[in-house]
Amino acid sequence: MIEVAFALEYLHHGCPSPIVHCDLKPSNILLDEDMVAHIGDFGIAKLFTEEQRILITNTLGTIGYMAPEYGSSGVVSTMADVYSYGILLMEIFTKKKPTDEMFVGEFTMRRWVFESFPNAMMQIMDVDLVNAVEDNIQAKESFFRSLMGLALECTSDLPNERLNMKDVLRRLQNIKTGFCQA
Repeated sequence: MIEVAFALEYLHHGCPSPIVHCDLKPSNILLDEDMVAHIGDFGIAKLFTEEQRILITNTLGTIGYMAPEYGSSGVVSTMADVYSYGILLMEIFTKKKPTDEMFVGEFTMRRWVFESFPNAMMQIMDVDLVNAVEDNIQAKESFFRSLMGLALECTSDLPNERLNMKDVLRRLQNIKTGFCQA
């Protein structure tokens, strides 16, 4: 996920004009022979010029990964990719898709994580990642809590309350460093 964050940070902040992917989801993340993650399928990506937000009349993103403002009104910005990234973080560490049958109506993946945060993180994490026999269960719990806190910040309903990808990347690196030192 750090490699994906690096790629998004480059697209949003490292190019002369920001590029918004508009359809970030697991099937658009490709792994090479060295298991390095790359973002693919830029078919509906948007290149921004002067304004950071644009209105798209045909919503083409994937349900469950789309930011609320993109799905409801067609407004696209770099913050839409940040939202999708937050959903990806939740999916990877909980092993639940945002389109899982348990998420209906107002009960979304974000709400499920939010209602479990911060004290019930271990109950929603992927059981393959949480092995209670290991000695470092407290470090894992702290790690998951930090990651899901970040994911919740990325998926705020309001775009201006989300982190930008520079901040997301910095936070991810700090979370990784903290876990590796535990």
